[in-house]
Amino acid sequence: MKLAIMQPYLFPYAGYFSLIGQVDKFVFYDDVNFIKGGWINRNRLLIGGEVRYFTVPLVGASPNLKINEVKIQARTIWERKLLASIQQSYSKAPNFAMAFDCVREVFSGGAHEGIAQLAKRSIRITAERIGISVEFVDSSTVYGNHHLSSSTRILDICRIEGARTYVNPPGGKALYSCEEFLAHGVNLKFNDVSLRPYKQFTDNFIPGLSVLDMMMFNSFEECGLLISS
Repeated sequence: MKLAIMQPYLFPYAGYFSLIGQVDKFVFYDDVNFIKGGWINRNRLLIGGEVRYFTVPLVGASPNLKINEVKIQARTIWERKLLASIQQSYSKAPNFAMAFDCVREVFSGGAHEGIAQLAKRSIRITAERIGISVEFVDSSTVYGNHHLSSSTRILDICRIEGARTYVNPPGGKALYSCEEFLAHGVNLKFNDVSLRPYKQFTDNFIPGLSVLDMMMFNSFEECGLLISS
């Protein structure tokens, strides 16, 4: 069984979904410390023709809190502005209607949910729309090993799940040792992503944006093919 473990990000870039597509089970690492200035509550889109961050405002976000402890600000005003900004910027994109419907579904959650729930829903719904079938689980509710950290906890989750292969983003090469994982019967692999460019509003392709950008310009089927290629 192949396993991947990642913090939940808000509409992450396509490479995140490439990782999901490589495994049988995907663990949302939602009970580790929140990272300010990271990707948990923000990402990048072409807003007004320029690369800009779109951000979900939080209440008292701090590295001293776990991701699943961080709350979202009251949604009425900022959510309306965010959706209007996306609509104005992408309304002429070829798959806007379908992609924007996905955005609305993600933001249809309860008024008092935290950023972890919102980010996880953005990933689950997107994966379903683009045809990636995988089992999602939350580290906070399944394993009971939050007292562990780093590779020790990763390996313990692999043990509990019976995973023989652990797939990690390429950035993990500086963090994890193949020898350490092999000593525990786990094959450590890295998902080196090289995503194909696609047509945006201009011929100058801008990589690394939120998966929403890809979904605006490509059908869901085409997104799945771009991510799996």
